[in-house]
Amino acid sequence: MDFCSLYSGSSGNSIYVGNERTKILVDAGLSGKKIQEGLLDIGVNPNEINAILITHEHDDHIKAAGILSRRFNIPIYANADTWSAMESQIGDVKEENIKVFSTYKPFEIGDITVIPFKIPHDASNPCGYSFIEKNKKISIATDIGHASREVKDNIKDSDLILLESNHDVEMLKVGPYPYYLKRRVLSDVGHLSNEDCGRTIVDILNSRIKRIILGHLSKTNNYPELAYRTVLSILESNGIRDGVDIDLDIAHRDRVGKYYSV
Repeated sequence: MDFCSLYSGSSGNSIYVGNERTKILVDAGLSGKKIQEGLLDIGVNPNEINAILITHEHDDHIKAAGILSRRFNIPIYANADTWSAMESQIGDVKEENIKVFSTYKPFEIGDITVIPFKIPHDASNPCGYSFIEKNKKISIATDIGHASREVKDNIKDSDLILLESNHDVEMLKVGPYPYYLKRRVLSDVGHLSNEDCGRTIVDILNSRIKRIILGHLSKTNNYPELAYRTVLSILESNGIRDGVDIDLDIAHRDRVGKYYSV
């Protein structure tokens, strides 16, 4: 399977997962034009996308979902609560392109098995995803207020993980966000901090996990070097070496990231 973060951050999110036969977008939270450009940058024709999977209904995850579905006749997959919450925001979608799944129940898109799992975030019924093809597994867990046992259990046996490293706690506390928004981000249904991301990696790390990509970085309360250094410091204090025990990378907010094959 192949993986590429097209865009990941507070400004918008869209992730590519696929292989030669099956091509999937997870979220479409930027303009349709930006997402099309990102796909073309990695050599994927938007006409070949088989599905758009939605994690939750916030605008930075659904902004272009309806646009891309109408433009390229792409089915949109979400659970029933998320569909109800986002339906009025994404415009008309062909009935045959409205795909409703049950969280916890695996389903197939082409030759890839999709496993949705519940995540702790302040949305209707948000979910992360794991993707399995043969003996390979890729997982995506962002927009998580804390690393719940369910999240850890679903991602711990993956070959590659996109894991949230949203904010630096001190930057957030002294930054420009209003008090209510700071409380929301710091809550158990907000976003995962750099420190908590590092501790989560320590908790789940095993010999199977080869790559962890830090994602959904805040534009206001974080920056890539800080996220990387904070997480790396926690890993190193637990005897985990980047480039030896694990490959650690950053998913960029405003540009296409590295293309991985697992």
